[in-house]
Amino acid sequence: MIKQISKELKNHAPFTTFGAITGIIIIMFFHKLPSKASYNIFYVLHPIHVVLSALVTASMYELHIRGKCKLWILILIGYVGSVGIASLSDSVIPYVGELLLGLPNKGIHLGFIEKWWLVNPLAFLGIALAYFKPTTKFPHSGHVLLSTWASLFHIIMAAGGSLNPIFYIVIFFFLFVAVWLPCCISDIVFPLLFVEKRGK
Repeated sequence: MIKQISKELKNHAPFTTFGAITGIIIIMFFHKLPSKASYNIFYVLHPIHVVLSALVTASMYELHIRGKCKLWILILIGYVGSVGIASLSDSVIPYVGELLLGLPNKGIHLGFIEKWWLVNPLAFLGIALAYFKPTTKFPHSGHVLLSTWASLFHIIMAAGGSLNPIFYIVIFFFLFVAVWLPCCISDIVFPLLFVEKRGK
């Protein structure tokens, strides 16, 4: 399992780096965006990220169990693996970056609480899609980019229209970390831990 985790992290590093670069390009054009506009964009990107994350996480488990899993287990894995880890990726880690940078409007925006009526049903939609038609490849790539951009607009929201260009290096680091570890964990490591347990 440790070898597989290391392999997956290594394989995903280049694409995650590409995603973080796109984030820096976007922030160069949108760093003066008002906090309210950034908030609205965040709540477009974050829920879509949750859908794709739930789809991939639940699909990974479903494909390894080959249709023999209990529905409630699939729901639990899909929900925790998407909402829990997407919140870490899109909100918690960017918030730590905002604290370190001393951004004026820093705040932690947990979608499953703040907009529970939007984020939670979309997580269940992703799980339902995985149950009926499991797939992992395109949704994983898509949700890596969406997670990067959601994290980015969380930071732009905190910046409140003023961002020192020197901060871009720190933001690149936090965008990379916010996506690389959580996305690999939610899509690959987390569901496979349960496959291992069932196989014993």
